[in-house]
Amino acid sequence: MADTTLAEANLGATPKTPLSPAQGHRTILALDLGTTTGWALRGYDGLITSGTVSFKPGRYDGGGMRYLRFTNWLSEINRLSGPIEAIYFEEVRRHAGTDAAHVHGGLLAVLTSWGELRGVPYQGVPVGTWKKVFCGKGNANKAEVVCAIKALGFNPSDDNEADALAILHWALQTGGGING
Repeated sequence: MADTTLAEANLGATPKTPLSPAQGHRTILALDLGTTTGWALRGYDGLITSGTVSFKPGRYDGGGMRYLRFTNWLSEINRLSGPIEAIYFEEVRRHAGTDAAHVHGGLLAVLTSWGELRGVPYQGVPVGTWKKVFCGKGNANKAEVVCAIKALGFNPSDDNEADALAILHWALQTGGGING
C-alpha cells in the first residue's frame, strides 16, 4: 500500500529552492554518501553536528539491507533534528571501483526518493565545486580538506565527516550555490 504522505505533500509546479537566506536558520543536512557515510547537520537553532554512519552489510544481510538502514537513518535524523528542509550531497562522477559506484548509486536513489516523498529539496554538489570554494582549489586532497575543517574548530573522525562538513559550509557560504 502506498504511503499516505504522497497525498499530503505540497509539491506544486514550483520547486522549493534549497536555501533562502531570508528564511533564517533552517535544518540542513549535508552528506558524503558511501558505505561509511559522512554527515553534517545545521539545526534550526544554528548548531552544527556531524559524524559518520556505517551502512556495511552484516554477514547474513540481504542485498537491500544497507538501503533500508539508510532510509531508517534518514527518517530518524528527520524525526530527531528536523524537519530537514534541504539536503546537499557530494555529486561523484567517477569512482575508483565498481562496488563503490553501485553503493553510491543505491544510496543516491534512496536519498532522492526519500526527499521526493517528503517534499525535501536536494542538490548534488560536484566535488571540484565545493572544494574550490572551501579549500581554494578544486583538486584539494583529503588531508587538505581535513586541515581546513580543523581550522574551523571541528575535529572530524575521518575524511567522510570532513567532506560532509565542507559541503555544509559550502551550502551556507553560497546559499546553496546561488551566491557562489
